[in-house]
Amino acid sequence: MKTHEIRRVYIWITLFSIAMAFLETAVVVYMRKLYYPEGFNFPLKIMDKDIMVVEVFREFATLVMLLGAGFIAGRNRTEKFGLFLYSFAVWDIFYYVFLKVTLDWPSSLMTWDILFLIPTTWVGPVIAPVIVSLVMIAFAFLISKSTSKNIQTKINLAEWLLLIGGSIVLIIGFVYDYIRFMLEYFSFAEIFDPSKIQALMAKAVLYIPESFPWVIFIVGLMIVIGGVVLFYSRNKETN
Repeated sequence: MKTHEIRRVYIWITLFSIAMAFLETAVVVYMRKLYYPEGFNFPLKIMDKDIMVVEVFREFATLVMLLGAGFIAGRNRTEKFGLFLYSFAVWDIFYYVFLKVTLDWPSSLMTWDILFLIPTTWVGPVIAPVIVSLVMIAFAFLISKSTSKNIQTKINLAEWLLLIGGSIVLIIGFVYDYIRFMLEYFSFAEIFDPSKIQALMAKAVLYIPESFPWVIFIVGLMIVIGGVVLFYSRNKETN
């Protein structure tokens, strides 16, 4: 793929992701007007069960759309994956940009937020997902640079193990504090049981984040970066 073609792909993926971010922001603006008219903060408020279910599926639909954008634009699996990472990261960053513009929130990068609801609630300071998104963007650019020189470029097994393993550690970091709290009332399996959603929501209103497990987060991030570095080192002769 020629340079101008890559540039055109990134321009459209960027515009798509920014537009998706604004749609996400619009939903959050409406939700906060309904449930947090005084401004969002912990503890959480009980949401209508139907709205909660719709929210979970909306998040899943958003992932499918971001994944679809990357798979439509990419030429092989590696490039598709890289463009998905880029699309997701731009969406995530601009989501917070638009929240700041529309609601003047978050007050700082250390403000706690609900990051995700699948398979359970993820929480953490805003800066944490932003850092992960910046790493994703860097990796996406490395993938594009390599595949533009060699369309056969692939992520090998060792790199996948580091990327997946590090991502799992990062997820553990994001759900750690919430699960720690919920284990006071439920078994580990019950926390992930859809039939317990009302009981879980009843206890969620008592949850206030205590501390973010930065050690777990940094370990996971370093493992992911290790996979990125391995990929770069193996393909640098084509970069």
